[in-house]
Amino acid sequence: MTRAATRDRTVTVGIAAAMAAKGIGMAAPLVITPACFRYLGEQRYGLWMAVTALTGMAWFADLGLGNGLLTRLSHLADDVRQQAREISSAFATVGVVALALLCGLVLITPLVPWDRLFSVDDPTIAGEVPTLVLLCFGAFAVNIPLSLIQRVQYAGGQVVQSSVWQSAAALVSMAAVLLAIAAGWSPLAVIACAVLVVPLTNLLNAVVYFGLQQPAKRPGPTLVHRATASGLLRLGLRFFVLTTMSSIALNVDSPLVANVLGLSVAAHYAVVVKLFGVLSVFVGLVGMTLWPVNGAALSRGEVAWVRRHTRRMVLLYGLVVGSTGALLVCWGRQLVELWIGGVDTAAVPVTVLAGLACWSLLVAVTSPLFLVQNSIGLLRPQFVGWASFLVLATGLKVWGLHRVGLVAVPVAACVAYLVTMVPAAAVGYRGALRASQPRSDRDAAAAVPRSATAPADGDVHVPVGRVVPPPVDRDMPSEGRHRVRVDS
Repeated sequence: MTRAATRDRTVTVGIAAAMAAKGIGMAAPLVITPACFRYLGEQRYGLWMAVTALTGMAWFADLGLGNGLLTRLSHLADDVRQQAREISSAFATVGVVALALLCGLVLITPLVPWDRLFSVDDPTIAGEVPTLVLLCFGAFAVNIPLSLIQRVQYAGGQVVQSSVWQSAAALVSMAAVLLAIAAGWSPLAVIACAVLVVPLTNLLNAVVYFGLQQPAKRPGPTLVHRATASGLLRLGLRFFVLTTMSSIALNVDSPLVANVLGLSVAAHYAVVVKLFGVLSVFVGLVGMTLWPVNGAALSRGEVAWVRRHTRRMVLLYGLVVGSTGALLVCWGRQLVELWIGGVDTAAVPVTVLAGLACWSLLVAVTSPLFLVQNSIGLLRPQFVGWASFLVLATGLKVWGLHRVGLVAVPVAACVAYLVTMVPAAAVGYRGALRASQPRSDRDAAAAVPRSATAPADGDVHVPVGRVVPPPVDRDMPSEGRHRVRVDS
């Protein structure tokens, strides 16, 4: 079996196993949503979802080091010592960021008029807003360094293991929330059960992984290397800019809807978005599996395999997301009624469902093109695309919410995405393949004999005598240098 065939089989098995494990975890939030919606009430549940959306906007707080670490580790499969340096430097840097965020949160939260920001008119709920913000953002800040364990596992090919831990966190959270509701605990205690289990599970995962399974990669203060941290930080800051733009753009909907149409509409819209969120989970799960695989393939110059596999992923995403989205358009309101019960489904018309289906499809079919860019750190096209999308989409959404209502949110997102992100996907993808082509030439020149008249499938013929030196990351110590190509 060829190396490309072996990689195809590994990717397929890994995706299938990860999806099976992830499916268990996906059921948990679907189960607790009806109970939470009824127990917390429309306003409090809508408030929780709006605050959660704001924490989603702050995922850039890790300075992009999570994605930068994933990219660099994918090129270090045979260098455990350098992997330990990368992991230690990442944990140290992100830990400082998390501590600073916690301190700033404690100081700033009492000064912000959160009740007016979220249009809370119930005095009881208004008094809970600062505590809810501290709880959700505090759990988020603690989880910033702890979530790095997932990147380490994905880079090392332990996709199933990481997914099992994430699924376990969802199941434990589900059980805790349902038990808290059954016991009649306060609404804030119920929310605490939902948001604190994930960081605790990541902590346990890290202890088991570094303590028992991979002690050679265990992070430690003596392994924090300044040059390694500097190189990782530079790459991470590029992801930081990209994640800032995309996170705000993708999570601005709930606060906008709450501000313009009220918390009740925002709550109904959040429930419907959760249905389509299943499609995003599928795209993200497969994408995180392919990210390090693409990086390893491009580092070896196997451009033909990446191109072929990217086409397959575009077709797979289009088929799965397109067909599932169509089903949700036809039966989404009935599913919401069956799922939640007693919800006014007329608050979310079928046109909104159709818009969300189109949006999910657009994001899905362009995702494989962006994954190729991420795998080598080519982020400039995405930065231009997301910056343009954020400005255009937000303006269209605000204008549309005031004039045509809720349907303007997904429609504006689709229009802006077609204008900004689709061109960025195509241009960046071609640039990533071109950036890796010299390495493919070098590998083919070493593998094809002089007498060969035609290259084999997946190889590129190179004139005899052409030598392309490998790029060197000069930020790394000599024993840890590797072939990572990062294009800004």
